[in-house]
Amino acid sequence: MFNWKAFFEKREPVFIIAEVGSVHDGSFGNALKLIEVAAECKADAVKFQTHIAAAETLRDAPMPPYFKGEPRYEYFERTGFTPDQWQQLKAHSEQNGVKFLSSPFSEAAVELLESVGVDRYKVGSGETTNLPMLERIARTGKPVLLSSGMSSWDELDAAVNTIRRHHDHITVLQCTSEYPCPYEEVGLNIMAEMRARYGLPVGLSDHTLTSYASLAAVVLGASVIEKHLTFSRRMYGSDARHSLEPAEFADLVAGIRAVETMLRCAVDKDQMAGQMREMKQIFEKSVVTLVDIPAGTVITRDMIGIKKPGTGIPARRFEELIGKRAARNIGRDAVLQEEDLHA
Repeated sequence: MFNWKAFFEKREPVFIIAEVGSVHDGSFGNALKLIEVAAECKADAVKFQTHIAAAETLRDAPMPPYFKGEPRYEYFERTGFTPDQWQQLKAHSEQNGVKFLSSPFSEAAVELLESVGVDRYKVGSGETTNLPMLERIARTGKPVLLSSGMSSWDELDAAVNTIRRHHDHITVLQCTSEYPCPYEEVGLNIMAEMRARYGLPVGLSDHTLTSYASLAAVVLGASVIEKHLTFSRRMYGSDARHSLEPAEFADLVAGIRAVETMLRCAVDKDQMAGQMREMKQIFEKSVVTLVDIPAGTVITRDMIGIKKPGTGIPARRFEELIGKRAARNIGRDAVLQEEDLHA
């Protein structure tokens, strides 16, 4: 049986990735500013997409159903950056205290990112079956975040095995390649299946429109959360409509950190009850007298009731007091104490 307590006590903090993708729309200034926003939101990493149009797509390749704004080839060409700009983006990320990541979509993009000096790779869902590119990435020896959004188990097995021929530094991300992804298709159950199948850390690349799935994934043991970030969902492009705005992303990060604290800090129920002693006296109830009761009187049901405060014999013992004798004169509206009754 999986030891959840040990797992949450020992695991590293969840690695939170702000997925910028192509939200910058080719503006280098926007890309720099999005790095700063990700840092302000306290993300651990900011992730772009490195597209080299001629290396990854034919000119007549179809556009995705959720973005028909312009042909893909032209879009990738227009929104791409130069090698020097990629270097500046990495440096700006480091200056702002966030890790720089970018998903390659061709072996040429891998070579570019190697020249930039990335320290890990994120493989997008559409590249999971691109085994030659995975082979090239694996040969770098760098950790890999492997997204699984479009893959069958056989395809995902092949991807994991390709990387494992070189190293085992893999985190497999559950992902559903729907934009946006409905809650019914998030597939949180698959994270547990992937953990059992591969014995590797797992996470979630979340394409829903809220933070709920990400928070649930953390509870279920995700070590990585990836979520799209934008200035505004009104921005042009393929990703903005499905992204979180800055305040929402900051709230997601705060929520994840709060959930981590809750999971890491086990509470002893009896110890907590002891700590609540003052509150118990205020909010709980005691057995009290409803009438004057002379010494020696046998207590009957109509003589006692249950009222605040909880400073006397607790209400849960009401029945056992019936039939006992008063050890002394007890006035009306008195909170009964042990010494008021004969044992």
